[in-house]
Amino acid sequence: MRLSVIGCGYLGAVHAAAMASIGHEVVGIDVDERKIESLSKGLAPFFEPGLQEILQEGIASGRLTFTTDLAAAAGAKVHFVGVGTPQVKDGYAADLTYVNAAVDGLLPYLSPGDLVAGKSTVPVGTAARLAESVTPTGATLVWNPEFLREGFAVQDTVDPDRLVAGVPSTSSGAVSDEGARAADILREVYHPSVAKNTPFIVTDYATAELVKVSANAFLATKISFINAMAEIAEVTGADVTQLADAIGHDARIGRRFLGAGIGFGGGCLPKDIRAFSARAEELGRGESVNFLREVDAINLRRRDRAVDLVVAALDGVVFEKKVAVLGAAFKPHSDDIRDSPALDVAVRLKGLGADVVVTDPAAIENARRIHPQLTYNEDLDATLKDADAVIVVTEWDEWRRELAPEHAASLVKATIVVDGRNCLDAAAWRAAGWTYYGMGRP
Repeated sequence: MRLSVIGCGYLGAVHAAAMASIGHEVVGIDVDERKIESLSKGLAPFFEPGLQEILQEGIASGRLTFTTDLAAAAGAKVHFVGVGTPQVKDGYAADLTYVNAAVDGLLPYLSPGDLVAGKSTVPVGTAARLAESVTPTGATLVWNPEFLREGFAVQDTVDPDRLVAGVPSTSSGAVSDEGARAADILREVYHPSVAKNTPFIVTDYATAELVKVSANAFLATKISFINAMAEIAEVTGADVTQLADAIGHDARIGRRFLGAGIGFGGGCLPKDIRAFSARAEELGRGESVNFLREVDAINLRRRDRAVDLVVAALDGVVFEKKVAVLGAAFKPHSDDIRDSPALDVAVRLKGLGADVVVTDPAAIENARRIHPQLTYNEDLDATLKDADAVIVVTEWDEWRRELAPEHAASLVKATIVVDGRNCLDAAAWRAAGWTYYGMGRP
């Protein structure tokens, strides 16, 4: 099938390359000329494991092309819209400027029977509004949310754990004939997953939109819950990691996303829970998600706690003390620094007068563009050299599993480590002579 993908940022570039990898003919379209030039050469403009390989394979096969010309969408059967929905500058709501522009720009190139498949994360009610513009062309709007994990986005696109299709429905809420036909076309698009009996959920527009934001709200809540327990553990002497292990054995709870630390960041969870809160207020149901504001507040408090631990470990004096910050990306296996807790902690320490040196396997260049006031070093040993304190803020394997505490101790000035992700072996680091501080741990 011939597909177009409008928007070639993180979501769109991965989706375009993945769709080509399963046999479709795909054109990726974006207004950013530098991004399109890079993608056309088979060079991923961001770090994502596995993307470079399928990008180059798709281009070499001729199934994958990129352009800035929206007219190239003409002739495609399905048009995926994967542009960004950032937080507005003066509030919590999602900025739909790019989504609106993408759909409006597509209208002249749509043919009867085409699908416009929204993948962007949008406030509930957006799809119904956009359908009013799409339907007169004879095309059908569907909402097909993404559930990508950065670092595993290629896998999650090619082999998702579920597929959701929000399609037109009748006044009674049943799937309309048009909606059923649209769902069948999406099944063809995702044929390898459908053949494996991946759950394929067909629903109305509003439910499809809510699936995405409610999933992110739940995950954010789970992370902030365990971080709230860390706050209690810190004043009672309990160990939040053992607590998480114990409650995680309950099948109703599970252990995943119960890692206490400096909290979540990135381009999805923070802005999505804020946009969800803003939309609920617009709908007159703000009280239903009031808890999300506390989820957000707990998340931000953990960054304060990490900084406080460093200050306390240095006896309250951080001015001109060298602090080695291990991490810049908001999570491992990514170079994404959007709302990164790691960089936030580094910037706060710098603001207190510390000599901050940051290292990261993938995100240094991105971090340097946004925070040039920090010092960066790609070499881990050089970062650790003569440090008065070390803080781990992104749980890369390079230090979680591969950095020997004995070797690190031979490089630093003082053996003080703050484990902002509770990802180090505390016993091993203490045995090597380190004063170890965890998040919510004795």
